[in-house]
Amino acid sequence: MLRKLISKFNRSLTESMVSSRRRHTAPVKIWIEPDINSERARELARSSCVLGETYDISRTGIAFVVPSIRLKEKYLVGHDLTLNVEMDLPTGKVHMKVMGKRYEKVGVHISTERFLVGAHILTLVGADKETYETFLRRGHRGPRPTGSLELGID
Repeated sequence: MLRKLISKFNRSLTESMVSSRRRHTAPVKIWIEPDINSERARELARSSCVLGETYDISRTGIAFVVPSIRLKEKYLVGHDLTLNVEMDLPTGKVHMKVMGKRYEKVGVHISTERFLVGAHILTLVGADKETYETFLRRGHRGPRPTGSLELGID
């Protein structure tokens, strides 16, 4: 009896510490944060991007699949590299900054080789945060309507 109670407590504690993941496939565009903060550097960094799709998303991180683990000479995972991610959710576009934590090669043959990257969300603010968290809570249904419904009588 006591063992079941402790097991149930440990399971609930673990679930509250780890964000639940939501399986969802959405197009993503990933580029590396430029070293120099100028308009030209940001535009060059954005133009040299890699396109992929999400595998799963959570409140604290995302996993995405990309055709290459490198962008130019830099790896997407490692060396405290900040990545910009633009995700196209059904409820709207979301921009966030993430840091790649791990990756694994997926695909059977070299022609279908892709990489699954797990990343931790660093910054997600404003309307992007609202859109992202609403999607996590409600999925494709979008935000709940606000205000009251008024009936007009003619």
